[in-house]
Amino acid sequence: MTSPSLPGVEAGPLRRLRRPAWAAQRPTWVDAKPGIIRAALRRALERPTGGWYVIAGSREVRPGRAFGRIVAGRELVAWRDEAGTLHAGPGACPHLGAALCDAPVHRGRLVCRWHGLALGPDGRPGWRPLPAYDDGVLAWVRLDEGGLPTDTPVLGPRPPGDRSIPAVATVIGRCEPEDVVANRLDPWHGAWFHPYSFTALRVLSAPPPDCPATEDRFLVEVTFTVGRHLGVPVHAEFTCPDARTVTMRIVDGEGTGSVVETHATPLRPGPDGLPRTAVIEAVVAHSDRPGFGHAQRVAAALRPLMGAAARRLWRDDIAYAERRYELRSRP
Repeated sequence: MTSPSLPGVEAGPLRRLRRPAWAAQRPTWVDAKPGIIRAALRRALERPTGGWYVIAGSREVRPGRAFGRIVAGRELVAWRDEAGTLHAGPGACPHLGAALCDAPVHRGRLVCRWHGLALGPDGRPGWRPLPAYDDGVLAWVRLDEGGLPTDTPVLGPRPPGDRSIPAVATVIGRCEPEDVVANRLDPWHGAWFHPYSFTALRVLSAPPPDCPATEDRFLVEVTFTVGRHLGVPVHAEFTCPDARTVTMRIVDGEGTGSVVETHATPLRPGPDGLPRTAVIEAVVAHSDRPGFGHAQRVAAALRPLMGAAARRLWRDDIAYAERRYELRSRP
């Protein structure tokens, strides 16, 4: 969970906090039944992805330069042509295998630094581009490895782009995507594990082990803290649009319509042989308040703050995901 609330918009939604000491909170372990979390995770992992993976935030793939990342064990490169259209392909030059992650982009084509081979959206023998998609917040690539491929990624609800501020943060952990998804499908840990960001957290409803897709969500009441004495109370829902994504959307309260999308992208094992997963989290803040327009005008200054808040939470949550992987991988 990451608060999409923005400071300095208006003081109306702020409430004075009356929270107990950390150890005096109501325990949530009785409600956080492992069977409920396991069933929600199983249903999430069964959802189709269409073969799509988040490779980076849209702003990370900049004009004139390549962006490289390992996705599901495959070396990939992404770049933009002269019109700004996103493209992706294998990350090794077909000539002698040079890495393309640092290749210059000239006239919309990657230019290999070793021998000047130009590679573009039309490809060439031994090097074929991959389907790519830019949704305005995130950059995606499609790897057709089993399952039914789709023309575009499976996207959850988002607020209108002209009335929102997006920010993207990435954290890498020693775990697999399912451990990241499992972390998000345990909303009960929020106020205990992240007391600096959340208080008065109560899970209003959790999906039963067997439930129809229309009811497959967690509904949470929580207060995002703003400093030590103020907070913003909201209601939020957690859903899984695909097998590697959990979306938190504010459904009532300040910032209704704001979303936090947590995408888990598998990378490749590290030197220790353990898997690596990139948590690529998109925070899309929105408000109907007139003052939000002022915040949009300083979005460039707010995005780093929003990203820093997301990374702070994930420093804790990645430990949760890594611990879960460690426990389930023991003999």
